[in-house]
Amino acid sequence: MITVRNLTRVFRTYKKQPGFWGGIKGLFKRQFEETAAARDISFDIAEGEFVGFLGPNGAGKTTTLKMLSGLIYPSSGTARVAGFDPTKRENAYRRLFALVLGQKNQLWWDLPAQESFQLLRHIYGIPAKQFRETLDELVDLLGVRGKLDVMVRELSLGERMKMELIAALLHRPRVLFLDEPTIGLDVVSQKAVRAFLRDYNRRHKVTILLTSHYMADIKELCERVIVIHKGSKIYDGPLKGLESSSGSRKKIITFVPEAGACFPEAWQSRHGETTRDPASGKFTVRIPGENVVAVSQEILTTGPVADITIEDVPLEDVITELFNAH
Repeated sequence: MITVRNLTRVFRTYKKQPGFWGGIKGLFKRQFEETAAARDISFDIAEGEFVGFLGPNGAGKTTTLKMLSGLIYPSSGTARVAGFDPTKRENAYRRLFALVLGQKNQLWWDLPAQESFQLLRHIYGIPAKQFRETLDELVDLLGVRGKLDVMVRELSLGERMKMELIAALLHRPRVLFLDEPTIGLDVVSQKAVRAFLRDYNRRHKVTILLTSHYMADIKELCERVIVIHKGSKIYDGPLKGLESSSGSRKKIITFVPEAGACFPEAWQSRHGETTRDPASGKFTVRIPGENVVAVSQEILTTGPVADITIEDVPLEDVITELFNAH
């Protein structure tokens, strides 16, 4: 469904010198700086895949989505989405995909959402019967039927994002680009949006490329992730492969109620990095996965333990280490 080969986008920005005279000098001689927002990115996404697109701020995620949407032109490289070249901006292609930007709105703030939906119906030439069927399905899945007559500006952030998703899906796109759709939402709204996207992807086999800084979005929705850093791709594969890329490390947390009895403040495990929270007396040991049993026995035989927890290294930590390695 999506084929990207050596996609590159270089931005040329003007560097103004400070002060009034710096502005005057800039009228005659300007200094420019070139920044590669995306550099030789290549990947393939099959129809119906739900892929996470990860990277820190400024890595080039949104730039890549905009190139795939035809909003900006690549400096070099090629992209094909369902056989179309996004740079040509053909009407047939624009009816095939949808782009949702979590920090930008496409609905009219001073009108109820259903008025914007009617406008989109005419823009995309959606038959009345299909429009009603699709709208009924989406408002029921997202639970916002009672909010269709409310001015968009009066909706909560979570309700507005649900309306944005409805607006993006009215024309039944085959490809959906999502740029941080849950940004700023509360936990309940995030959970509702994730449940909707997961269900919609399974029902309609829509190809979805999702960027998000919330790792809960990625873990619940995506089996495959693409990670970019400083404009370049550094990982493309299963999410489980990314989680195990740090050597399948585990985190052991143990709380010792009698501080200093058997576990002095300087106590260190022989198998991994140990830290202690002086306020609670809780020790945290980061170890390779194969040492979990040995360290657990070591802790339990050293002294009385009120509670012990074994968990995976958080995905955020794994990705941070991946960024630092590049």
